[in-house]
Amino acid sequence: MVRMVGIKDVARQAGVSVGTVSNVINRPDLVSEETRDRVQSVIKQLGYVRSESARQLRAGQSRIMALLVLDMGNPFFVDVARGAESAAREAGLGVMVCNSGQSPSEEATYISLFTEQRVRGVLLTPADSTGASLDLLRQQNVPFVLVDRGAGDADGCSVSVDDTIGGALAGRHLVAAGHRTIAYISGPSHLQQVKDRRAGMLQALAEAGLGPEALLEIPAQRLDVAAGRDAASRLLGLAQRPTAVFCANDLLALGVLQVVYAAGIAVPRDLAIVGYDDIEFAAAAVVPLTSVRQPAAEMGRMAAELLLEETGPRAAQHAHQRAVLLPELVVRGSSLPVR
Repeated sequence: MVRMVGIKDVARQAGVSVGTVSNVINRPDLVSEETRDRVQSVIKQLGYVRSESARQLRAGQSRIMALLVLDMGNPFFVDVARGAESAAREAGLGVMVCNSGQSPSEEATYISLFTEQRVRGVLLTPADSTGASLDLLRQQNVPFVLVDRGAGDADGCSVSVDDTIGGALAGRHLVAAGHRTIAYISGPSHLQQVKDRRAGMLQALAEAGLGPEALLEIPAQRLDVAAGRDAASRLLGLAQRPTAVFCANDLLALGVLQVVYAAGIAVPRDLAIVGYDDIEFAAAAVVPLTSVRQPAAEMGRMAAELLLEETGPRAAQHAHQRAVLLPELVVRGSSLPVR
């Protein structure tokens, strides 16, 4: 087994003390230029890399925050990660990004790993609707911030978007375009976002004098393109097909668009489609997709900043915050009224 180069090896080769090597790495202004150059030359020659775990033990705090998302295959969460990484980098920290795959058991496994690694804190979009996944973080005093989910009564910060308003924006748009029967292609029923977007759609229908029977829910087990294609196949098999479809996210909507386009159904003349998130691919679809935009990067950045505040030098003055951002409807060709 090849032995790793340690700080003592560098000190021996450079003819200085271990403390001098440490100063070159951490406080170079305390070391003369000649000594600093010699030590840095030996570090490069030996390929020395300092041990972050050892540094963490001395400092008592990690320079890594964890980000656990539902699906890294969804560009929405890529944007969330980009925003979090930007804030962390400015503070000299790194972000470890993990994917629960919408699985509560995978989420629990990762949270155990985070506590073992003593990360600075955790940013997460929970897959477990019971909140049990947060218990271990509380027990181990690991700070956390919920992303794309309100904290409710949880003793932590959160950054979310008002999904009820988002669903209502989609509903009002479709009603104004003349639609009176709408399908809602949902995701996993335990996700609060899925419930809130449906509630917003029902609110918009009620405002127009339409009852809940005007909304046909077609459940999907996952929030991805394949699930959207499956839901679209079921939609096309209906004897009485709705004239519009609202999808719980853009990946579902893109799957629906693929199937109906291949079936020769004109969008939006025969079927209007609205998605949610406004990922980059929405505007590039064969029929540009109308979507409810979430400020994903801003959410990630705000969440990281809250975690940095809670774990920084002014942690004693930190008060938990529940930031709620507003969505925005972006209208494109998939839902424009046809003259």
